[in-house]
Amino acid sequence: MLFSSLEFLYLFLPFTLLLYFLCPLRWRNGVLLGVSLIFYGSGEPIYVFLMILTVAADFVFGRAIERAFERGGYARAWLCGAIVWNLATLALFKYYDFVAEMFSLPILGLSLPIGISFYTFQAMSYVIDVYRQQVRASRDPIAFGTYVSFFPQLIAGPIVRYTEIDEQLRTRKHSWEQAYVGTATFCAGLAKKVLLANAAGELASTVLSVDGGRTVVGTWLWLVLYSFQIYFDFSGYSDMAVGLGRIFGFSFPQNFRYPYVSQSITEFWRRWHITLSSWFRSYVYIPLGGNRRGRWRTYRNLLIVWLLTGIWHGAAWNFLLWGLYFFCILSLEKVGFGRVLARAPRVLRHLYSLTLIAIGWLIFASDGTLAVSGTALLGSLFGIGVEQLADSRVVYELIRSLPSLIVMAIGATPLPLRLYKRLCGRFVRAGALACMLLCALSLLLCTAYLVDGGYNPFLYFRF
Repeated sequence: MLFSSLEFLYLFLPFTLLLYFLCPLRWRNGVLLGVSLIFYGSGEPIYVFLMILTVAADFVFGRAIERAFERGGYARAWLCGAIVWNLATLALFKYYDFVAEMFSLPILGLSLPIGISFYTFQAMSYVIDVYRQQVRASRDPIAFGTYVSFFPQLIAGPIVRYTEIDEQLRTRKHSWEQAYVGTATFCAGLAKKVLLANAAGELASTVLSVDGGRTVVGTWLWLVLYSFQIYFDFSGYSDMAVGLGRIFGFSFPQNFRYPYVSQSITEFWRRWHITLSSWFRSYVYIPLGGNRRGRWRTYRNLLIVWLLTGIWHGAAWNFLLWGLYFFCILSLEKVGFGRVLARAPRVLRHLYSLTLIAIGWLIFASDGTLAVSGTALLGSLFGIGVEQLADSRVVYELIRSLPSLIVMAIGATPLPLRLYKRLCGRFVRAGALACMLLCALSLLLCTAYLVDGGYNPFLYFRF
C-alpha cells in the first residue's frame, strides 16, 4: 500500500523537501533517487528490485549502444535487446494472464507493479533516443535512476523523455519563483483530485446504484459525472507532478490542455494525455512511415497506434475496443468528415465531441468493475431497454448534483486561469496574495476531506 494521501502530504513530502534542500547540490539526485525508491517500496517492496533492475539494464543498454557507434559495433542489436527486455517485462506483469486465459495456459496471478507502463515507456524512449543519437548516453547511474524513478510522476506521468531533462539532471537552478509557481500548480492539482474528482466519483457511484441503467437521464448523469471524474483525477495528478517537479528544479511537459473544450476528436487527442500521444507518434507512428507512404499505409499505421494505445491502458477487451473506437472516429475525420465538421456551428461541433468522448469513457469503464454491464448502459443512453426517461430518485440526484456539475464544468475550461491571470495583470500584489490564500484554502479543504472521507480512488494506478 502506497503512503496514504495524508502521510504523503504531511510526512513524506516535508521530509523529502527538507532533506533535499539541506543537501549540497551534488547530492540532490541521490536524495531524489533514494526517496523515490522508498516511495515506490511503500506500495509493493518486492517491486523495488524490479525498478532497480530496469534502471540498471537500460543504463547498460544506453552505454552499449553509444560504444557500438563509437567502435563500429552492432548498435541495432543492443537497441533490439533493450526493447525486448522492456516489452517482455511489461508483457509478463501486465498481459501474460490475459493471453494465458485465452489459450488455457497456467495463470501466474502476478500483481501489477504500480506505474510500470509509465516508467517502462520512459526507459524505452531513452534507449531509442540514444540509438537515434539525439542524446548522449548517461554516464551517471544516479542521475539516470532519478529520471526513471522520480516519485512525483512515477505512477501517473506525464511521460518525460530523457532529452527533455538531460541538462536539468546535470545542472538545474532553484528559486523562490519556481517554488511559488510549483506550489500553486501542486495545490491546484490536489484540489482537482480531492475536491472535484472524488466528488464526481462519489456522485457517479450513487447515481449508478440508484439508477442501475434503468433510465435515460440516470445513465447520462452517471456518464457525465464519470467523465468529470476521470479528467480531474488524471489531470490533477499530472498537475501535482508538474508542480513538484518545478519545486525540485525540473520543467516537465504539459499533459492536459482543457480537452473538454475540443470541437473534434482529433483536437481532443491533441489535448488529452499529450505525452502519451506524443510518445506513440514519435516511437511508433513515424517509424512505421506515418502518412508518407500512401493512404492505406497511413490508416494501417493509425490502426496499429490506436490498438497499442488501448492495450497500454490495460489487458482487457474493452480497452482494445476503446482504441478501435477512436481509430474509427479519427479515420472518418481524417478522410473528409473533419472538413464537413469544421463548417458546422461551434455549439454543434462541441456537442458532437463531448458526446463521442463520453461514449468512449463508457467503453473505457466497462472492464468488469461496473455494477451494470457496459452494453446495457450503452443501450440506456439511447432509450433501449429502459423502463422510463427518468424517475423521482434520478431527478433528485440530478438536482442535488447540479451545483457540483456547474463547478466541474467551469473547472474543465480555461476560464478560472484566465480570470486569475487578469487579476494578476491588473493587481500584481493582490494576485500573488490571492494565489497564496487559495493555496492555503485548497490545502485546508483537501485535508479536511481526506480526514473525514473514505472515498479516494485513483483510476490510473492500474496502468
